[in-house]
Amino acid sequence: MRKTWAASILALLLAAVATRPASASAPGNTAESSVSSAVESVSSVVRQLFQQIRGDNQDSTPPAVRPRAIPLAGADGPVIDLSSLERPAELERQLIQLNQTPDSALQVRVPGGQARAGAYSIGSDQTQTGHLLVFRGNAEVFGRLQGNLVTYAGNVVLHPGAVVAGDVLAVHGTIYNRGGEVQGETMTLAAVPPSSRAAEPEASALTLTIRRLSGVIGVFLTLAAIGWGLAAFGQHHLQVVSDTVSHNFGRAYLTGLVGQILVLPTFGMLIVGLVLSVVGILLLPFAVVVFALLVVVGVLGGFLAVAHAMGETYTRRRMAAGLALGAPGHMQFLAVGLAGVVVLWLAWALFGWVPVAGALIRAAALLVTWVLATAGFGAALLSRAGVKEGFAGRIIPPEALTDEYLWATPRYGVQAVQRPGAPTPPPQGR
Repeated sequence: MRKTWAASILALLLAAVATRPASASAPGNTAESSVSSAVESVSSVVRQLFQQIRGDNQDSTPPAVRPRAIPLAGADGPVIDLSSLERPAELERQLIQLNQTPDSALQVRVPGGQARAGAYSIGSDQTQTGHLLVFRGNAEVFGRLQGNLVTYAGNVVLHPGAVVAGDVLAVHGTIYNRGGEVQGETMTLAAVPPSSRAAEPEASALTLTIRRLSGVIGVFLTLAAIGWGLAAFGQHHLQVVSDTVSHNFGRAYLTGLVGQILVLPTFGMLIVGLVLSVVGILLLPFAVVVFALLVVVGVLGGFLAVAHAMGETYTRRRMAAGLALGAPGHMQFLAVGLAGVVVLWLAWALFGWVPVAGALIRAAALLVTWVLATAGFGAALLSRAGVKEGFAGRIIPPEALTDEYLWATPRYGVQAVQRPGAPTPPPQGR
């Protein structure tokens, strides 16, 4: 913004300096006329400067052009007829062709009027007769104009007391009426930006499939990395939220659904409560950031806990059936659960180009992901981010939830039983 103001000030000052010697060197001018023209140039500079500061010309600021009268064209030169503005599109086409002419060779003939290049203004004590064309500049009217007014690549500013006894047309510009009077019609034609490049061809099915596969794999790796950090530094909290989802999925889902509905009202109440106190206003930015982080952590951590619960359930069942051996850890649970969710998105990435099936697979993937994220968010709320174990279903101590306990080893008063497949020990004699 400062660079724009500086460039505008420099252009206006150069314009004022350039117009003063021209008026002083004209034959027949006296010292009084030179002083008055200099004062008028300075006042025009000040007025345009205030317009730049107020932001009047932010919509379509024309390029800086040295204010001057456009020379009359010869018999074969371009003619712009402003006597009737009933066909503004045709007039726009003529002005666009004229705009392609270099600035040094710019010539035009306006029957019954005149053409000006750059910024132009009519003083409050002036009455100008004839049509007026302002090319590549703003037209400011403080006095009276007996005719039609047309600008190209510039705005029209009608100040209080201004009168235009005709029509006003701004081609690729805007009309600002600040209290002036237009006895005719006011019209504007917006600029249509030319196409700088041809439209990009539609990507093929193979290209879309590769892009979608890359995105799905990238999201999976990102979630896996976050889950690894959560399992490494918050294993207990992750396990509590995971158990809450496993034992109270319906309650967790309803809690997450209500939590999603109350997120925005809670945020609004927080903002209002902080604004009402002096200390709260100072803490407002910090509170907004913390609230947003808590929501993100709750949703993301809850989703990873759901994936952990899915992976743990699947792995435990395989172990009970004798299909999996070893001692699985939290990372394996997370990887298995995330893989189960990613399978749906991989199906969409591979078959998303199919017109109907692709949309159905994408809708199913979105629905499943939202349900799981909602349940995870609710489990995080119920367990207070893994601090409260009341909904985790832990009736027995956590130390008992081990593979040895599942095989009924004699711990915590549980009577030992025979492991399936083990030989029967011989009876001992008395």
